[in-house]
Amino acid sequence: MLPGYHDVVEQLTHIDIVGQCAALAEMPACSIGRAATRDGLPVYVLLCPQLYDRPGNPYGDESGQDWPDNDIRFGRFASAAAELAMGMVDKTWAADLVHANDWQAALVPAYLAWNGARTPSILTIHNLAYQGLFPRDSLRRIGAPEDSFHIEGLEFYDQLSFLKGGLNFASHLTTVSSTYAKEITTPELGCGLEGLLTKRSNEERLTGILNGIDETWDPRFCTHLAQQFGAGDWQGKQANANYVRTQFGLAVSRGPLFGLVARLVHQKGIDLVLAAADEIIGSGGQIVVTGSGEPALEQALVEAHRRRPDAIGVTIGFNDPQARRIFAGSDFTLMPSRFEPCGLSQMYAQRFGSLPIGHQTGGLAETIQDGETGFLFEKPSMDSFIGSVRRAFSAYKAKDRLDMMRRSAMAKSYSWTLSAARYSTLYRKIITPRLAA
Repeated sequence: MLPGYHDVVEQLTHIDIVGQCAALAEMPACSIGRAATRDGLPVYVLLCPQLYDRPGNPYGDESGQDWPDNDIRFGRFASAAAELAMGMVDKTWAADLVHANDWQAALVPAYLAWNGARTPSILTIHNLAYQGLFPRDSLRRIGAPEDSFHIEGLEFYDQLSFLKGGLNFASHLTTVSSTYAKEITTPELGCGLEGLLTKRSNEERLTGILNGIDETWDPRFCTHLAQQFGAGDWQGKQANANYVRTQFGLAVSRGPLFGLVARLVHQKGIDLVLAAADEIIGSGGQIVVTGSGEPALEQALVEAHRRRPDAIGVTIGFNDPQARRIFAGSDFTLMPSRFEPCGLSQMYAQRFGSLPIGHQTGGLAETIQDGETGFLFEKPSMDSFIGSVRRAFSAYKAKDRLDMMRRSAMAKSYSWTLSAARYSTLYRKIITPRLAA
């Protein structure tokens, strides 16, 4: 089920209205439609243009500011999803289990409980740092019970936390790597919720399941590349490097190309890349960046490009074909994230023969084999990061070692098949007690 954002509705050729949700508190009435994606996946869409058909991104306006009524927008989404799951909207269907993702859907388990439903639920935490925090008055605006505002409900330091509501009410919690599942039970990465998460973990109701990636991430068949290539075809990879250098206006070079494809936010360690740029360039390397995020980091990267346009290429914004070409053309992918629940760029990079350089945290620690398929560094500090960058330069100069590492990285499989099987097992485990009852 998806909110009816303009871009979502535009991609669905035909939507059948299956039912209505009445207004609740300050949340408007809405319709729920059923449609199918181009590859045949059935989807429900919450149709409420006044909440979701807006310019900007799903969560904020064109200047990047959060919409002031996000509590109503996602309270409405969660309450409608609960009604749908209970069989109150589409009279032909009800859910055996609800799987909600992140704070935007975290109140679905809560609305199920408030409505007296026994439908089991899973909440997946993709990034604990984003919690959906609102003033206490939001409780009234979204029609939540007054007695839910307490430490074992939605209250979080005198604010209302959508995510905490899901952590408390969901039958089971998952997150996107086993390492991150452990990290979020610590004060360092628990974001103030480590006590609750430790409790859920001790109850065996917190599971880490690594994300997968789409099968289209294969350089032998990817149609967006300057030239398709496989393991061992380093001339094909070089053709992509040449194309990327030309596209970004970089000088011809025999040195390594470092790619950075990321959200440009503090979490991702962009400041560490900026601080290391002089050493990378001084050692003969070049850097290409694509992404968007915090204005100050975007501006700092643009300034770095202006200072060294021959060695630093920057595109603010995200374009999937361009990202694929950067992975295909770069020798190394920079991922000095302070924390990384799962991370996908390191998986994409390895499949395309670009060796990731990542902080030993979360999903990076699980998917990068240090010295074999990439490089890991222990602390999110300048010295630790630079140490791994220097190791990458050493590997680049030792062609036999570089060849071996590239081959090992490209042989890695990150198919969704394994992750899907683990989710399937978990679904069945959670549904079974309900069926027995």
